[in-house]
Amino acid sequence: MQDRIYPGAGPEFRASLHSAQRCGCIRASCTLIRCLNVNFPQRLAFLNCRGFQSLWNRFFMSSLSSIAPQTARPVAATFGPQVVIGLLGVLLAVLIAGINEGVTRTAMADIRGAMFIGADEASWLIAGYSAASVAAMAFAPWFAVTLSLRRFTLGAISAFVLLALLCPLAPNYPSLLMLRILQGLAAGCLPPMLMTVALRFLPPDIKLYGLAGYALTATFAPGMGTPLAALWTEYFNWKWTFWQVIPPCLLAMVAVVHGIPQDPLRLERFKQFNWRGLLLGLPAIAALVIGMLQGNRLDWFESRLICGLLGGGLLLLVAFMINEWFTPVPFFKLQMLGSRNLSHALLTLGGLLVVLTAVAFIPSAYLAQVHGYRPLQTAPLMLIVALPQLLVLPLVAGLCNIRWIDCRWVLALGLGLLALYCALATHMTWEWIRDNFYALQLLQIIAQPMAVMPLLMQATGGIAPPDGPFASAWFNTVRGLAAVLATGVLEALTTARQHFHSTMLVDHLGNSPLLATDDSVAALSQRLHEQVVVLTSADLYWCMGWLAAALILLIPLMPGRVYPPRALN
Repeated sequence: MQDRIYPGAGPEFRASLHSAQRCGCIRASCTLIRCLNVNFPQRLAFLNCRGFQSLWNRFFMSSLSSIAPQTARPVAATFGPQVVIGLLGVLLAVLIAGINEGVTRTAMADIRGAMFIGADEASWLIAGYSAASVAAMAFAPWFAVTLSLRRFTLGAISAFVLLALLCPLAPNYPSLLMLRILQGLAAGCLPPMLMTVALRFLPPDIKLYGLAGYALTATFAPGMGTPLAALWTEYFNWKWTFWQVIPPCLLAMVAVVHGIPQDPLRLERFKQFNWRGLLLGLPAIAALVIGMLQGNRLDWFESRLICGLLGGGLLLLVAFMINEWFTPVPFFKLQMLGSRNLSHALLTLGGLLVVLTAVAFIPSAYLAQVHGYRPLQTAPLMLIVALPQLLVLPLVAGLCNIRWIDCRWVLALGLGLLALYCALATHMTWEWIRDNFYALQLLQIIAQPMAVMPLLMQATGGIAPPDGPFASAWFNTVRGLAAVLATGVLEALTTARQHFHSTMLVDHLGNSPLLATDDSVAALSQRLHEQVVVLTSADLYWCMGWLAAALILLIPLMPGRVYPPRALN
């Protein structure tokens, strides 16, 4: 039989075949070929026979597959208490990072006094931190995939804690500025990790509740900055405005180690690393952020520095986007903007953050400038909005998880309540105190989550798992840039309207007999300042109300119906 299958094979060939089939020895397999004392057609027949092909597939090809480089795949984690603990750890770290920025911004007057720095230097501390944070949001998802989610998250939290410990100990202003920039980089790496964990590990029926946790970073964290700044500066030491992050972040690290599965390293991705994108995108985002935050102080386009930052940043951003379109491994997948739901979510998110920043900024600024409120006195106004979000956001997530409820109408209702809030607030007078804002804050408690949750559904609904990091990069970067843009726009509008109202009031006053004495001039100047602040605040509310109304008009035009991941009946 073997003579018919293997023509020309002799006894030595049969012995070598049996040896190879028993132990798979490569030497025995090579002997098979040498033993074929036959011509080419006979040798070809042997190579095509089933016995030799079976032997080849069994030993030689399996050997090749064992030494070939394998693409590391993420660990498939089963949802359970362990994953929940990991998610809560990442959420805690992200919230603390967001709160830290608000605390240091509010307590900057105390920090300036303790560190002997001026207002100009302090503005660069804020701008440097924000620029580094927003820039990091754009590129963190790529590094998280490459270095593994758990390693990257732990590294970012560790760096954030270490830099927080060192900031109050900085010997001079340049070292403090460098520490704050590095801390901003670490803080900016964390928000994309929270969205990534929620999208990857949560099952469909509770995924919206995980996204509600992410929404806390936009509704809860900003409101906690003023109360905590008041706590540390009034009752403790200014250094605790930096050190407050250490205990909760250590707890977050323990939760991440326990709950987030360890993925394998994927260092082979560095062979295709988008260096051109990093070198274009990082300075582009940083320049735009610094330009927007420093623009009002330096009189915008009257400053050559601001012109250079904004103009150069825009040019670099255009070059970055062109590079991202053509590169095989981008940081941003521009093709995703072809989705009307994602494009609408990003556009509306930018406008919504301008409105939310305004309704938080205006009452605090008004109370401080007209009635002399310190952060401790303004804190209840912030807490009455922030704390209920822990309850209202899960309720809104449950509402959006019902199949027959269209999240677009939830979004419209939330924006409508914000527009109503702004319309009512335009009637403010100089007699308003903190208590007059409480009724308006009740509208904000409901409106914020109803506007944020549908946008998260639109941005993440229908996103394939491989596109998750790209969606996270888009959403978080737009969120960071929109928050900075909101600050710049509000400062510019405030300055412009204050100049307008001040000029108009002084013109109407003219040569009034009220200016006869120095005391009357001082009193009148104070009254003029109060009226200017009131009129400017009303104008800002008017602008924000129309912006919210404009965002409502986009809803019927752009997005399609988005169903929850696993809708309830």
